[in-house]
Amino acid sequence: MLSRVAESVYWMSRQIERAENLARFLEVTLHLILDQPENLVDPWEPLVRVTGDEEWFTEKYGAPNQENVVNFLAFDEEYPNSMLTCLRAARENARGVREKLSSEAFEQINEFYLFVHEASRNESLDRTSKFFDEIRQQTLLWSGVLESTMAQDSAWHFANVGRMLERADKTSRILDVKYFNLLPSVEHVGTAIDDMQWSALLLAISGFEAYRRDYHEIDIPNVVGFFLFNRTFPRSVHRCVASAGWSLGEIDQASRNQSSSKSSEKVDALKHRLAHTQVEEVLAGGMHEFVDLLQRELNDIGNTLAEDYFQAPISA
Repeated sequence: MLSRVAESVYWMSRQIERAENLARFLEVTLHLILDQPENLVDPWEPLVRVTGDEEWFTEKYGAPNQENVVNFLAFDEEYPNSMLTCLRAARENARGVREKLSSEAFEQINEFYLFVHEASRNESLDRTSKFFDEIRQQTLLWSGVLESTMAQDSAWHFANVGRMLERADKTSRILDVKYFNLLPSVEHVGTAIDDMQWSALLLAISGFEAYRRDYHEIDIPNVVGFFLFNRTFPRSVHRCVASAGWSLGEIDQASRNQSSSKSSEKVDALKHRLAHTQVEEVLAGGMHEFVDLLQRELNDIGNTLAEDYFQAPISA
């Protein structure tokens, strides 16, 4: 496989996953502002902070509020990580690898982009949680079409690596929203307000029902552990890293590599660290600090992946 094809399917998948997770961020925030008391911290500022692009946002929009944060994350054509920009880039990558995609898969990604593009032009559109739920449904449809029509060869595995690394990063960032979305005082920890916020985060990763099957009530260590270390839930960080590692192993085998790639070794090392870290260690050392380190490791894996696979031809 040409490195160009590998890179295109990797980024196509990663960009679609990024758009979906931005919709999840916005949907959960819209739910929070409906339910929480007015004296709590404005949830829109934390949403900007977890993107890591506060300076970019402030220069263009000033103070964060619902309207400008939604525009920034969903529709800003100048912001390289907005939903609209990600879907446009994903469509262009899909065009470059048409031979690897079914007609149904390409049509779905094209319709997905056009749906969001039209919404960006229609200011009268009701941009509530229902709209962002529709974005999630579009992504699920895309995933289903891809799984049903794409051969599970090296191209499929590169798409899976892109999706899983992006999902791991964004799951950790959703968890970080809680760190920045501070309660008025420590007296509110463990109250109904606190439980509501944790429940909203579980809903953001479609994990509320799965969590409640294992645990009967909201408990901070259990929720954090579910986000980071659950072995079976498809959006937990551990499960995403494990899935990316599996696909990299399949790619190396198909390429007839005698040894694992550097990126595969780094993914395996991260998987091992996650498997041997206790949630009590995370909370004692600081959840934000743990998530920050995790995001740096995921970024490093992405950079190493480009060096391993996207800068030279790939056999098989």
